[in-house]
Amino acid sequence: MSSSPFPETGTLPPAAGPPGAGTRNLEAILRIPVLVQVVLGSATMPVADLMKLGRGAIVPLDHRVGEPVDVMVNGRVVARGEIVIVEEDNSRFGVSLTEVVGPAAPDPAS
Repeated sequence: MSSSPFPETGTLPPAAGPPGAGTRNLEAILRIPVLVQVVLGSATMPVADLMKLGRGAIVPLDHRVGEPVDVMVNGRVVARGEIVIVEEDNSRFGVSLTEVVGPAAPDPAS
């Protein structure tokens, strides 16, 4: 059993239509590329301060060293994790997931 709060692909209800159509639709959906972003932090500053930034300037972020970073897919937080160095290629960063965020509960107002 998976620890992910998201449904397994094999547990989706069968689609109406000709036999095999649901499988083809699911395979097409599973090939859709999504944008995955890792957010290290953010900063808010007045435009005047932004205009003063130059090469070598440091912009302090709201996250501290060692705090989990947000892993976002298409603008939604889906997980949190720690920044790591990719073992195969020491010139790249990666994220070790420490928490998977479940789907958002539906808004009771809607």
